[in-house]
Amino acid sequence: MDPQHAFCPNLDCPARGQAGRGTIRVHSQKEQRYLCMVCGHTFAATTGTPFYRLQTEPGLVLVVLSLLSWACPVQAIVATFLLDERTVAAWLQRAGQHGQQVHQHLVQQGQVELQHVQADELWVKLVGQRVWQAMALAVPSRLWLGGVISPQRDKALILALVQQVRACASSLAILVCVDGLASYVTAFQRVFREPVRTGRRGRPRLVVEPGLLIGQVVKRYAQRRVISTSQRVVRGTAQAIGSVLESTATGTGIHTAYIERLNATFRSHLAPLVRRGRAIAHTRATLEAGMWLVGVSYNWCWAHDSLRLEAPVASGRMWLERTPAMAAGLTDHPWILRDLLDYRVPPPAWVAPKRRGRPLKQLQPPPMLRAA
Repeated sequence: MDPQHAFCPNLDCPARGQAGRGTIRVHSQKEQRYLCMVCGHTFAATTGTPFYRLQTEPGLVLVVLSLLSWACPVQAIVATFLLDERTVAAWLQRAGQHGQQVHQHLVQQGQVELQHVQADELWVKLVGQRVWQAMALAVPSRLWLGGVISPQRDKALILALVQQVRACASSLAILVCVDGLASYVTAFQRVFREPVRTGRRGRPRLVVEPGLLIGQVVKRYAQRRVISTSQRVVRGTAQAIGSVLESTATGTGIHTAYIERLNATFRSHLAPLVRRGRAIAHTRATLEAGMWLVGVSYNWCWAHDSLRLEAPVASGRMWLERTPAMAAGLTDHPWILRDLLDYRVPPPAWVAPKRRGRPLKQLQPPPMLRAA
C-alpha cells in the first residue's frame, strides 16, 4: 500500500481526488484501507476499481477478464473455473463501466492530435434482435476513439459517435473518411462548429471549422456483395485531402481500410461479434461492456506492429513496441490489464458551496444614539 498514490473519494471532502499531498495515510494493512486526514473517512484500497467489494481472489477475476478480451466464450470460462454465468457477466459489467470511465478521463479530454479519422458501423446479432455498433479511429496513432451501440442505424447513433470524436480532438481541422451514409456528413458539420462572437447580444452564430475535410467511399452492392467503389469529396478539395494523407502516411486516396481492419480486430477479440458463433450476447449491456473492455485494452495494452520503431543498436533489440496510446502521446510505456483495472479515476475537483441568502450587514446603532 502506497498512500502517496491514493486520494480521498469522499465527494464532500475538500481534498478529494488529490494524490501526493500527504493527506492520506494507511489505516489498516490487514483490511487494506486508507484514512483521509482532512475529512476523517476511511476507504478501501480497491475503491474505484472493478475489484471493489468482491469476495473472489483478484487474480481469478483478472484471468477471466483477460480471457473475455481475447474472445473466449463465457461457456468455456464457466466450465473451466466452475463459475456461475451471472458472476462472469457481473465482472464484465464492472470492467466495462470502469473502462468507459478511464477512456473518458484519459482520452476524451480534447488533447489528442487526430489529423485523420475514420468511422464505420457494423451490425451485431443478439438473441432475438440485431443492433448496430459504430466506432471511430484516429488513423496516424491507431487510437480507438470510442463506440456507440444502438438498435437503429440512424442519425442519433452517428451523432453520438461524432460527439465522442469531438471530445478527443485537440483541433477541429481534421480529415474524416467514412462510407456513403449521409448521416456522417450532417453529424460532423453539426458537431464540428464553433461560435463566432461579435459582441452583440444573443446566441452567437455557429460556423463549421474551415479545416474540416470530409471524404466518402461509396460502395455499390449486388446480391449482398460489393461490386464497385467510388471516392467522393464532400467537403474541402482533393488536393487538401491528398496533402493530409501524404503528411500522415495513411494512404494515397480516400479510403476506410483502417477502420475496417479495426472492425475485424473487434470481431476477433469479442465473442458476441463473431458472425456465425454460439456465444451470442443476450443484452445490449453485455455487448457494450465487452466493447469498452476490448477498446481500452486495444488502446493501452496491445502493441501494434505498424506503430513499432527501430530500437537503438545498443539495446540489443530490433524493435520498440508501441501501443496506440503511446503513439498518441498519452503514455510512455505499455500497460498491462492489471494496471488498467487498478487505475482510479479521480472525482471532480472540490468547489466550495455557494453562500445563499442575503449578505450580512454591519449592525447600525439606534437612531437616537446616532443623533446624539
